[in-house]
Amino acid sequence: MSSSSRISAIIAYVVPVLGWLYVYLFQRKDEFAVYHLKQAIGLIIFLVGTFVLWVIVAWLIALLPYMAVFGLTLFTLVIAAYIFGFFVWIKGILNVINNEMKPLPGIGERADRLPIA
Repeated sequence: MSSSSRISAIIAYVVPVLGWLYVYLFQRKDEFAVYHLKQAIGLIIFLVGTFVLWVIVAWLIALLPYMAVFGLTLFTLVIAAYIFGFFVWIKGILNVINNEMKPLPGIGERADRLPIA
């Protein structure tokens, strides 16, 4: 891979929205950069989806008497997902540095199917 391809892929991980736009608009023909763009977007979708799911479940549980505390304890799962997401993010950056097109653990297979290109 060329160094510009690797830099574009790292930008997709490090600068979420502006980096995605840069890769999508200016590096769309670069297969390596677009692959890692999909992985980075998939990671963010996973993290945002985890938080939104917690908000919905905690709100529904809070409607039941004396269950609001249980909804708050479920937040530990959100924290665990964010810690997992941090390590997956580091793995994605290491994949770029090593010129590898490996899917990210846990989310990479689904992220690869995103309709971007």
